[in-house]
Amino acid sequence: MPDPTHPARQCPDGLARLLSGGRWPPDDPDVRDALEAALADGSWGQYLGPHVGRLSAALTEFFDLPYAYPCCSGTFAVELALRSLPVEAGDEVILAGYDFPGNFRAIEAIGARPVLVDVDPANWNLDDQQLSAAIGPCTRAVLVSHLHGGLVRMGAVLEIAKRHRLAVVEDICQAPGAVVEGRLAGTWGDVATLSFGGSKLLTAGRGGAILTRRADLYQRAKIFCEQGNHAFPLSELQAAVLLPQLAKLQERNSRRLAAVERLVEGLGDLKSLRPVEKLPDSSVPVFYKLGFRYDVASGRPRTDFIAAARAEGVAIDAGFRGFALRSQKRCRTSGDLAGCRLAAESALVLHHPVLLEPDETIDRVAAALVRASGVA
Repeated sequence: MPDPTHPARQCPDGLARLLSGGRWPPDDPDVRDALEAALADGSWGQYLGPHVGRLSAALTEFFDLPYAYPCCSGTFAVELALRSLPVEAGDEVILAGYDFPGNFRAIEAIGARPVLVDVDPANWNLDDQQLSAAIGPCTRAVLVSHLHGGLVRMGAVLEIAKRHRLAVVEDICQAPGAVVEGRLAGTWGDVATLSFGGSKLLTAGRGGAILTRRADLYQRAKIFCEQGNHAFPLSELQAAVLLPQLAKLQERNSRRLAAVERLVEGLGDLKSLRPVEKLPDSSVPVFYKLGFRYDVASGRPRTDFIAAARAEGVAIDAGFRGFALRSQKRCRTSGDLAGCRLAAESALVLHHPVLLEPDETIDRVAAALVRASGVA
């Protein structure tokens, strides 16, 4: 049944299609050619065809890491990364109290216990300054996600992790191609995770991968997955459509970044809606979602703003709910998680497809957001 809340059904004259950026994934002739070639040679349905191997090689070249291991989803990639370290039952894994729900569950899936730390209220990402206080005798790893166009200060995280002999999992499912402190995201930790889900910047409908420089992690991941054959595979057809997208990733990331800068400029001094802050260094964010900090004291509830923006045709939503209200039976918390609570109450995310649209569309999105805010 059609969704009556979708912006295309609320906004007249096709404006929604323009402002929301149309469908994702886009109609890409190179992807179409890859599909047709895989159909023509029959490789799309093979167990061990050429495309997964080519994708693995392309990922290792892109990230300049020796090992890439594709799998069935980004969520499973996080679990596989933890298993490869290895994190075991009874261990603790630190993560931000505001994060993708699947990351919390991936820790639970291996019998480990999540430990929640607060986020930087300027960008909704893990606050490295609160990391040390969360470490306990059972802590074995830190799971770091780069979310909503924000980035974590990985240099500080690695310094703390090294001092306490902790492993680091870097989740770049929202940030493929981002640069953190002059270094490509995904190359900082012991292992990184990618998602190829249907809405992601690199999409095959489903799928994921782990990346690492450590041969022992790669070997443990293979041993866990290859139970007679690969029990959690990425298909040859999925790999085939990802290859042309990976080749275009950085060019598209640059276009999205320019669009975000134009959009933010178009918002002017609108105080009720402020984008997440960048790191003040050589970092370059990537925008799967453009995160905003909504001023809940602005006089207009966040739900009303979202409804008004979507009626204007802008594909914007609330962020994650976070884990601040999770039972202490399921996790341990460090501090009061005030930043996580604020993020759950006030984060907004603009979906990325519109960021590849022309400048005039970006200007219309900015104007629509100003109108939705209630500013005359």
